[in-house]
Amino acid sequence: MSERGQLVLVAAAVAALALVPVAAAYLQFGYAPAVADVDESHGEHVTRALDRIADDAAETATGTAWADREAAVDRVEDSLAPRLGTVERSRLGDGVVVSVSYDGALAERVDCPGGEGRSFGSCEAHGGVVVQERAGETVVVAVAFDVRVTTPEGTTRLGHVARPH
Repeated sequence: MSERGQLVLVAAAVAALALVPVAAAYLQFGYAPAVADVDESHGEHVTRALDRIADDAAETATGTAWADREAAVDRVEDSLAPRLGTVERSRLGDGVVVSVSYDGALAERVDCPGGEGRSFGSCEAHGGVVVQERAGETVVVAVAFDVRVTTPEGTTRLGHVARPH
């Protein structure tokens, strides 16, 4: 093969490689609307995320002495703060805005675990975090949230109680 033939072959290879990112960008651009279209269950997506993060945050308080329960609740809230921010910034679709806050009134109505053969203390709600005394230690039994999901069609508001495992 002559030098000119090799040069043409190299030029064709370079041109083909240059088209790879263009093709990838085109495919991603064409796929984006399908990703952005989210089904109508925005609240369900948010509550599943809240269940996960409440479970993780509850571990920061478990085992704290009952006398230090307010400090334990502060640790739970400190652990939740950046995660709630992430939930609020999560992308559920174009024009969808999520707002999450604690719901103290809902927390006051949470059923406290008890029953036959259990010797647990009573529950206390501190803001949206519900704790219970068990063998002198603090256990987070629930975190109550007020969730607002706003779409171009309107706003949906719901209360959600996450019960850590």
